[in-house]
Amino acid sequence: MFTTLVTVDELTAHLGDPSWILCDCRHDLADYDAGRRAYAEAHIPGARFLHLDLDLSGPKTGLNGRHPLPHPQTFALRLGALGIDNTRQVVAYDASGGPYAARLWWMLRWVGHTRVAVLDGGWDAWRAAGKPVTPDVPSAQPTTYTLRAHPELAVNAGYVSAHLNDGTVHVLDARSPERFRGENETLDPVGGHIPGAGNRFFKTNLTESGHFKAAPTLARDFRDVLGSADPFSVVHQCGSGVTACHNLLAMEHAGLSGSKLYPGSWSEWVSDSTRPIER
Repeated sequence: MFTTLVTVDELTAHLGDPSWILCDCRHDLADYDAGRRAYAEAHIPGARFLHLDLDLSGPKTGLNGRHPLPHPQTFALRLGALGIDNTRQVVAYDASGGPYAARLWWMLRWVGHTRVAVLDGGWDAWRAAGKPVTPDVPSAQPTTYTLRAHPELAVNAGYVSAHLNDGTVHVLDARSPERFRGENETLDPVGGHIPGAGNRFFKTNLTESGHFKAAPTLARDFRDVLGSADPFSVVHQCGSGVTACHNLLAMEHAGLSGSKLYPGSWSEWVSDSTRPIER
């Protein structure tokens, strides 16, 4: 059972295995249909396509962030339609270093599925290794995914507000240092960060080749930011609850289990002008 990362060779060994389901999560925040077009052109054989906004997000209200979570039962129904039941090994990949694949990884854990991993190096590593690709869309056999929700893996704005600067919760922001400081903000109407938050840019989880750093290196890196804080006290956020999942995956891979996600993240936080911000 793979629960964090899968290598290209490990996936190759199971290509065509009916107990494994591949999910293509490629996306571009600046181009709504880029992932779907890329999937139609070529993808790993057998992969199903999941769209960040349509499959991995729920309805927006203007107050719940740019990528709010769908209802757990809605997501469970979508999994069943894709042929994913509670027994399958799921492997997700994207072409952006893993943040969109990590979103699916976290959401599956959120509904009780632990047999899920991200392809280390993603689409680029698969292509660089000369592995097969195809434009053929697989026919999924619908099944039933039995929801085993874990709501404790996510927290809301009220939880974060209640623990600001009390020392019991450590907020970790996955955005770039510039956006964390409130500079060059192009995605959200207000720049800055949640008071007291630390910053761990998700891209620093990767090597120059686009693979995740070794587990001991990641553990050391996160300890440099979090000190001796218990992983269970850590709440991850970013702009909209997507790239924060990359830090969650990196911590899990590093053996630092138990942290949580604030799905609404900065885009939800600033929708209420009474919430404090820092720059």
